[in-house]
Amino acid sequence: MAASLQLLQFKPLKPSFSFFSRRSASPICSAAPTPSKSQRSYTITLLPGDGIGPEVISVAKDVLLLAGHLEGIKYEFRERLIGGAALDATGVPLPDETLSAAKQSDAVLLGAVGGYKWDNNDKHLKPETALLLLRQELKVFANLRPASVFPQLVDASTLKRAVAEGVDLMVVRELTGGIYFGKPRGFGTNEDGEEFGFNTEIYAEHEIDRIAHAAFKIARKRRGKLCSVDKANVLEASILWRRRVSAIAQEYPDVELSHMYVDNAAMQLIRNPKQFDTIVTNNIFGDILSDEASMITGSIGMLPSASLGASGPGLFEPIHGSAPDIAGQDKANPFATVLSAAMLLRYGLDEEKAAQRIENAVLETLNKGFRTGDIYSTGTNLVGCKQLGEEIMKSVESNVPSGATV
Repeated sequence: MAASLQLLQFKPLKPSFSFFSRRSASPICSAAPTPSKSQRSYTITLLPGDGIGPEVISVAKDVLLLAGHLEGIKYEFRERLIGGAALDATGVPLPDETLSAAKQSDAVLLGAVGGYKWDNNDKHLKPETALLLLRQELKVFANLRPASVFPQLVDASTLKRAVAEGVDLMVVRELTGGIYFGKPRGFGTNEDGEEFGFNTEIYAEHEIDRIAHAAFKIARKRRGKLCSVDKANVLEASILWRRRVSAIAQEYPDVELSHMYVDNAAMQLIRNPKQFDTIVTNNIFGDILSDEASMITGSIGMLPSASLGASGPGLFEPIHGSAPDIAGQDKANPFATVLSAAMLLRYGLDEEKAAQRIENAVLETLNKGFRTGDIYSTGTNLVGCKQLGEEIMKSVESNVPSGATV
């Protein structure tokens, strides 16, 4: 019952398509050892949330059920409130019942939180506060955000084909430290009577060390290159970050380590994104750079994420927001949430074949030309969220993962 970063050593599987690692379909961070065939039953907490969250979670749930059925996996789903939906129903963004269910599950699949309706709430009553609290309570410190350009969508990128084609990178973001959680923080008044706000960027050695170890192990399973992004020319926290990452690199002689200032990294992601394999960085830089990297792919609606800790359930979610402007209109792109479900299977449950089945189904659906509005182009078939889900289901059922038999 753990998406654990401790279990990073495993037998390699036969190479096949993996959205997250071209070099190997093997899990990088996985759950406790897979139960025997008779025990492969898991409890999944579903948190649809706000906006398009319920629409995309509905599709992902159906895909999980079908892929699980075909691979001999059973689920118990527990759906709970979070974000604005929880605020409206209970008065708080993260009810105790939701947190308890999440902690007692094998994995958590989240849709999205937030919306205009709650923008003027006090900070502790904003939907987004629920997500920060959930990450903190689950102790998920490593956020994995892949950004790979699907061959079928290379022309959807705003970058030139020559720049975007073949991009395949992973951002490993430290998730529970840094300026988002550092203290002291708050508001004050200066000598001129002006109000000011302040936050603290702070990292302890153990926080840097654990994310660095995770990133080196991920890079080792990809192309063996790790770029650590910081601002060590200005920030003391970044000076320590660089010092610790450099020290830990001695334990991974097979991984090529480089360092880059965050402003240069932001530029290089647009200039030449193919130079990157795995990027490791702090909370705020990772937040920004991973969103920037996502747009290289053509749509934020295509990209999943996994948040993992040393023990306990992992948190899996698309990186897009709640998109209130299109909520309830059957326009949402469910691909990112479906791929988050694949990450849940691989990294949360160590169910590699089911994960491959879903990823290959996404490829097949794209090959058939089905698109939602955000990735539509002339000559493809424009469909809504629900129909795209149905097409993915057809592909899941017809797909056989590499190395599997029927």
